[in-house]
Amino acid sequence: MRTAGFVLVGGLSTRMGRDKARLPFASGLLVESIAKKVKQAAGSVCLVGGGARYRDLAIDSIDDLRPRCGPLAGIEAALDTKRAEFNLIVACDMPDLSSSWLEQLLAEAQDRGSKWLISRDPAGVLHPLCGVWRSDSIGSVTEALNESRLRLLELVRDVDADVLTCQQPLANVNTPDEWNCWQLTR
Repeated sequence: MRTAGFVLVGGLSTRMGRDKARLPFASGLLVESIAKKVKQAAGSVCLVGGGARYRDLAIDSIDDLRPRCGPLAGIEAALDTKRAEFNLIVACDMPDLSSSWLEQLLAEAQDRGSKWLISRDPAGVLHPLCGVWRSDSIGSVTEALNESRLRLLELVRDVDADVLTCQQPLANVNTPDEWNCWQLTR
């Protein structure tokens, strides 16, 4: 079965005060590291939500179909590309991601035939922006957007998404303090 990988980069990063995707990470940028892991797991990678802002990175990118409608709009844009049946979709602000976890998510989604499979961290927190979304789930995503139901966790609960628990941390870094704390723990 075909798989495709996507990294959501369309947010405004208002809490961070600067573009989270462009945070310095290892020998490059956070988004480059995540994109590399996604590509390794899915065989391809595309940045979603900030096409022109990331052209300098030489990574395929597309714009959201509905700018400023949050991560759900990024998921819709990714699914609308019709690149694959199983779409690995992750946020650009998850520095702990490993390609082995992403590969496991894809394999599990295919084995289960999941329409939606999202990550849960060891503390029980759901991470819908680290998951696999089947292409035929676009109808539910579009319907939610059309009805202005933009809360991703609510949609995930409404559709009764499958969940897979990761044994490693899955932190999002949304503020300078979270970024600094994350760096101190590494």
